Amino acid sequence: MWMEESLPADQPSRQLQSPDVSRRKLLQTPGASVPFPPLKVLSNGEPCILFQARKLSLRYDKQRQLDLTERAFSPQKPVDTSQSVCRQDKATLVMRFGDVEDLRGLSIRLQMSNTFYESAGQWWFSVDSVSLLYNSSEEAVFNASDVYAPASSSYLCPHVSSLQRYSALLLPSSDRARRWTITFINFQIEAFNVTTGKFSPASVCTTILTPAILMGLITSLILLLVLAYALHMVIHLKHIEHDDEHKADVYFPQSPEPSEHCCVENEAEKNILYCSQEGH
Repeated sequence: MWMEESLPADQPSRQLQSPDVSRRKLLQTPGASVPFPPLKVLSNGEPCILFQARKLSLRYDKQRQLDLTERAFSPQKPVDTSQSVCRQDKATLVMRFGDVEDLRGLSIRLQMSNTFYESAGQWWFSVDSVSLLYNSSEEAVFNASDVYAPASSSYLCPHVSSLQRYSALLLPSSDRARRWTITFINFQIEAFNVTTGKFSPASVCTTILTPAILMGLITSLILLLVLAYALHMVIHLKHIEHDDEHKADVYFPQSPEPSEHCCVENEAEKNILYCSQEGH
């Protein structure tokens, strides 16, 4: 059975972790800026999702903004997460708020996936979409853009929002979704590899080293290595050809031809020898 459990607020340090070529920079943020402890979802008694935000707000068209922060994270009034699901490659965080002002049966659902990238040699988890469900059958879906983190870390971003001034990491997928705005401030989430009740070192939101870009960098590196090897072989072959031409130009002196004088003397000696033999 799914459970939610309140935790003490995290107090991680600001120490910067050693960056790795296959991941973003990892760092911790102070928990003092977040008024409530992280939301914790359990599967078979073990934590599988941690989620926290300093503020969670919604706005429909030009109506008044709804602040759901306390409803989502307050330990005194825990939100219903019983419909959340955790699997090896998929996870869904469902927060059921019930009736909120004019909205009946409001729920927020975060869909996540866990993918292994062979080029990076590690698992990455991503938030794929954020959905608002209300009035029983109405739904507004926002596709998440560049919300990635290595599976061994949590994901942290100052703003995950559908507003352009916050880089619009949440993109509305329909006209109904375009009438809504949703904003998370100091958004932090971790799934699939949760080992304790505290967040792992955070991968701060940035597009510098997403899996797609990382794959492109590794492919470019391989092509550069192949090109360097090909140039090395061409230079080596030209060096061999130059050595062969140099050897062909080497002068080898020949033995001197016997002079005509030597030939004449040898012939005269033969004649004298023959005459003396005839005289005998």
